[in-house]
Amino acid sequence: MTTRPGSRVDSAAAHPSAASDPHGHRPVLLGEIVELLAPTSGESVVDLTAGRGGHAVALGASVGAAGLLTLFDRDPANLDYARARVSAMPAAPRIQSVHADFRSVALMMPSGTPPANAVLADLGFASTQVDDPSRGLAFSHDGPLDMRLDPTRGETAAQLVARMDERELADIIFHYGEDPFARRIARNIAQTRARVPISTTGQLASLVQESYGARAAASRLHPATRTFMALRIAVNDELGALEGLVAAVRDAALAAASGSPTWLAAGARVAIMSFHSLEDRIVKRAFAQMIEAGWAESLTRKPVEASPTEVGANPRARSAKLRAIRLVR
Repeated sequence: MTTRPGSRVDSAAAHPSAASDPHGHRPVLLGEIVELLAPTSGESVVDLTAGRGGHAVALGASVGAAGLLTLFDRDPANLDYARARVSAMPAAPRIQSVHADFRSVALMMPSGTPPANAVLADLGFASTQVDDPSRGLAFSHDGPLDMRLDPTRGETAAQLVARMDERELADIIFHYGEDPFARRIARNIAQTRARVPISTTGQLASLVQESYGARAAASRLHPATRTFMALRIAVNDELGALEGLVAAVRDAALAAASGSPTWLAAGARVAIMSFHSLEDRIVKRAFAQMIEAGWAESLTRKPVEASPTEVGANPRARSAKLRAIRLVR
């Protein structure tokens, strides 16, 4: 996976395309992730956000033909791409794939899968998704107001905007997007949709810009940045999915500490890379609770961030924060 337009200051529209990469994206903090997870030959590794396979290839190379790589992703096209990419490697590991998000990982692991020795969740999404106007994740080009990370199921952003009352919209834009003009934006959306459906990214971006009025010209970001982030989080229930993941890790850590079988092996390493403060807060709190309980130890004294060199090569890495723990008995 690669980074998302999900930080407080980042927008998909503000960054260059990753089309110059042959796989359509650049994995973030690749070396740091492999070093922290330290997969070895024959181990079982789970990549919960396979994306275009950038991290998966490096992890698969580390476990080799004797190892097992389990890939999860919401996007079926990216999941197939990542699986094919890993399969084409010399000495590729055994591979199994799951079309799902990671909230129910403990229940969705294929039957017979050995406990995982290393787990990665990259909470960003692939540049191929951001740069495709048909996905509706950015406003650099007009497209349908979709925003679903899994285009095969669920409610689109257009449907959400059409059904939510003005107060609900304002709350989402304020809490998820931290936009001070949330109520004005929600009011403008409500007044407009009474006359015409809001069905494209261009429509929404223009409405938000109008809501900013004269302040739009002075805004360092495009005024629609925070609204797009907020609606995307809501459409995909991203924070709910993350809460489900950290609960699954916490339950496994408790089970491992008591010697009970679980989807994570004793001593398993778990790394989660987030891209905005709402996500990082959830990860930081959950990891701290497990460490305090004596179920895990920290592998990162403070969150690992991209170097200036990496940010220069891939601006979407700028807001990445990587935290990792190791389970202990």
